[in-house]
Amino acid sequence: MTPKLITHFIGKPQLDFMMELHIDAEDGDNTILDHLAAVTETISTMPKTYETDGQGDKALVFLHYFSSGSDWWITERDCEEDQLQAFGFVCLNGDREMAELGYIDIEELGRAGVELDLYWQVKPLSDVKRELGLPHQAARIH
Repeated sequence: MTPKLITHFIGKPQLDFMMELHIDAEDGDNTILDHLAAVTETISTMPKTYETDGQGDKALVFLHYFSSGSDWWITERDCEEDQLQAFGFVCLNGDREMAELGYIDIEELGRAGVELDLYWQVKPLSDVKRELGLPHQAARIH
């Protein structure tokens, strides 16, 4: 059984697949559950709305979602556990010129089949932008 918090941040298809892998794993192999526990811990301790104000590109990116050349990097989640909105940096369809900071509907990402990167390592937003070849001030703020 997965904690309720994680079900808000991982889409049902991805979560169902992970649970199926866990069921099919050899006895004692808890790799999938370990990943879910680590992601749950990250989500429960990451900054909430407005807690990274003023940090700019020094804000840490805690979660990464991806699908078909689009990426979402999450720096904050809403204060309310049941609120499925987050704040972060988005690059849609690989269009780096249009990459921007803004609010992201986590539930909508899950419904669209966007996957949560279970191997993401927390890093500053400046590193993400550097990896994309963007100057630090390239993002627009909504």
